[in-house]
Amino acid sequence: RAGVVLEHGCCTGRCGSCKGRVRSGDTLIIHDESGLTDVEKTSGWILTCARSAMGDVALDIDALTDIYMHQIKTLPCKIHQLTMLSSDVMKVVLRLPPTQSFQYHPGQYVDVIGFNGLRRSYSIASAYAVDGFIELHIRRVAGGAMSRYWFEQAKNNDLLRLNGPKGTFFLRDTADRDLIFLATGTGMAPIKAILEFLAVNDFKSDQQKSLHVYWGGRTLPDLYWDPRAIGMVFQYTPVLSRETESDRWASGYVQTACLASHHDLSNSVVYACGSSNMIESARASLTLAGLPLRNFRSDAFLCSA
Repeated sequence: RAGVVLEHGCCTGRCGSCKGRVRSGDTLIIHDESGLTDVEKTSGWILTCARSAMGDVALDIDALTDIYMHQIKTLPCKIHQLTMLSSDVMKVVLRLPPTQSFQYHPGQYVDVIGFNGLRRSYSIASAYAVDGFIELHIRRVAGGAMSRYWFEQAKNNDLLRLNGPKGTFFLRDTADRDLIFLATGTGMAPIKAILEFLAVNDFKSDQQKSLHVYWGGRTLPDLYWDPRAIGMVFQYTPVLSRETESDRWASGYVQTACLASHHDLSNSVVYACGSSNMIESARASLTLAGLPLRNFRSDAFLCSA
């Protein structure tokens, strides 16, 4: 309400994006802070989405004071296209009303609201809502109610609603820095949107700034899209956890592949999106190797049934 925008993601106390240390003042916990470790809790860290200020509070946290946040709206939308990208990932293209403007920062997400008010969060996989269309990448979740709809019942022209844009997983403060993207699974979706944005805005790798993308899966079919199709010059490393190393990919996990490349992490900004296990491991290993903690930006995918 005061117009102070802080880092945030899930807004349910689970992803840890809004983590900050309390310097002074009192806060009241309003829901569980499962995104914090016990050590962090005893060391004065809080999740701002799970706390209310009891008075003046000083926090050691970055405020996004120079970024315009687009208005969050609830809009009707219709399914325009359903395309299987792999055995368990579907591309969903939603069509927004022609009379409605929907703007967002590439990397943000929306909540899709379906039958009986069922709601799930999905990153937008396209840089812009061109002609009112936005793209989502949706993974099949065994036993998932919304997943059952997408993969068994959804059809073109189904009427849904979306609420957004949400989250702070978007580019900022990257001048003269090396950009590193880490993705697992459909964590590539928001990174795809960011890459498309950079391509349109004539990103060029030079002595001041480079760009490297690491995308991880179990086997090669899990990497359902080729980032090089963007048509922009950057380094791309596929990483497969259940395949032996090849001249076409690295073996193991994206964070270990990143460390093996010996980036100058002191002058890098890392954007990581995917499983919470990858996010936590990458944050710990990369900051230990010299990445400033405030230069690690993440969007952890939290599974809902």
